[in-house]
Amino acid sequence: MALPPQFLDELRARTSMQALVSRKVRLLKSGRQWKGCCPFHGEKTPSFYVYDDGFHCFGCGAHGDAISFVMRADGASFIEAVERLAGEAGLSVPKPTPEVAAREARARDLHGVLDAAQAAFTRRLHLPEGRQALDYLLRRGLTPDTIAGFGLGWSGAGRGALAADLRELGIEPAQLLEAGLMQEREKGLVDLFFNRVMFPIHDRRGRGISFGGRILGDGQPKYVNGPETALFSKRRQLYGLHLAREGVFRGARLVAVEGYMDVIALHQAGFTGAVAPLGTALTTEQLEALWAVSPEPVLCFDGDAAGARAAARAAEVALPMLTPERTLRLATLPAGEDPDTLIGKQGQGAFEAVLGAAKPLAEALYTLLAEGRRLTSPEERAGFRKRLSEAAARIEDKALGAEYRRALLDRFFAEGRPRNGRATPGTSPRAGPIARPVPGANARSDQARAMLACLLRHPWFIQEVEEALGLLELPPGPASALRDHILHMPGHDSALAAEALHAQLGSAGLGRELAWALAAPALPAGARNGAQPAEISECFWHFFSRLKGSEALQADLSAARREAEQAPTAEALRRVTLLKEALDAYGRGDPTGVEAV
Repeated sequence: MALPPQFLDELRARTSMQALVSRKVRLLKSGRQWKGCCPFHGEKTPSFYVYDDGFHCFGCGAHGDAISFVMRADGASFIEAVERLAGEAGLSVPKPTPEVAAREARARDLHGVLDAAQAAFTRRLHLPEGRQALDYLLRRGLTPDTIAGFGLGWSGAGRGALAADLRELGIEPAQLLEAGLMQEREKGLVDLFFNRVMFPIHDRRGRGISFGGRILGDGQPKYVNGPETALFSKRRQLYGLHLAREGVFRGARLVAVEGYMDVIALHQAGFTGAVAPLGTALTTEQLEALWAVSPEPVLCFDGDAAGARAAARAAEVALPMLTPERTLRLATLPAGEDPDTLIGKQGQGAFEAVLGAAKPLAEALYTLLAEGRRLTSPEERAGFRKRLSEAAARIEDKALGAEYRRALLDRFFAEGRPRNGRATPGTSPRAGPIARPVPGANARSDQARAMLACLLRHPWFIQEVEEALGLLELPPGPASALRDHILHMPGHDSALAAEALHAQLGSAGLGRELAWALAAPALPAGARNGAQPAEISECFWHFFSRLKGSEALQADLSAARREAEQAPTAEALRRVTLLKEALDAYGRGDPTGVEAV
């Protein structure tokens, strides 16, 4: 029976997931969650996580709330699980109202109508009138077992066939309308599907909820899905999910492709984790459904412009939903192929290669964002860099967003560095390695001067590093005076020009300190006019890391991580990111390339 959502919400809130699951599983604390070995499949390494409001196994995909756990662990029905938990929580289970009972009965009736329709469509496929449809499926390479396993059928070539078939079962046209099998026209109710190969659509539990139909011949639209009904919502369903759940449980990779035939061909070829959206771009609800089965599903797209656009849309939808426990991989098909045709031409191994080449989302995201962009001027590179940062900022998990930002910008700077002595497009040639101070009594002063020169020449970079700059202890004198003024002056934003900054420093009586910083006999590449963003960033972090020292950096990073684990504020996470960037810069340093500053 259906129960009021408010009651179920209160029941879940009153039930401790950790206490409930620990009756069956030995749990250990893991951060803010608990983990243990999954009770639903044999495993030696724990992959079963328990949260405040549910559980998820990253091994078999088992996922749900307290009610689901009792149902799976004890073999209880829904109402049995609810009654058991309600008794423990001190709640009384509400009695069903007549309206609720009527709605449940109607839903059962609709499932029955759809099951009867599937049987009628299947029967017609194997009659003489369905021979054309059956030949089409066989020509597409499907075996009789696959056709039967997916319940494929034939609608009939004319209007009224389904209603006539089901009338003897006592099913009325009004029920067919409610099930999404008929539609209202001026002349009355007519069949939605005719002259079409029929594909039953099931929910995740395997119950029939709608149909899709492909026309034979050149008519349009080629594919039609059933309308929204009490059982069916296109944005919430994935074709083949009921079968893919079993496939993933047995070791298959969960992969989302484009259409019905792709899913069926992949299952037939042994890729039993294949699913597809129902004629729409991937939605948040469909992504949630994918992650309920696997923490890292693969999205497979065509290797053309339309495929790139679809991949970009999917990434945009997914970014706010990413967590350290759930992400995506993106795979690209050869141009002009879909999974069905690729397997037909080149066999199972060709699609294995496509899945093997699937890229982690962070790597694929950079390529998608760079698509069609020219990065041949500082303005274009600055705009692209901003877009990378904005993409990372859309990730609601702040720690993960900081890691994405770092990964994207690392690649941005790496691709801006020269290779084989030649600058990549959009960068200026470098005059040599970063200038490094000669060790000696004035080494720290020279290091500070080189670092500050980068900022004095390129004030737009100050806002990127002002927090890190405040972490340093600089030698007393010009270096400290310049740093303190930079951190406390108003308006140090990306619009501030070097000339304006220099004028501010002169007005503040720091003209001599400014000349000290910029008049060094050999400034590093990042402190020269016309330096590229990659050069400026590398210059700053290089000298910052040397001023800080590797041991101090490592100690600060460890302390920052402990602070972020206890209180993961944006400021704490930002501090971790800055210190990690500095430590990485220290590790990239060339210990032999010494020049005078």
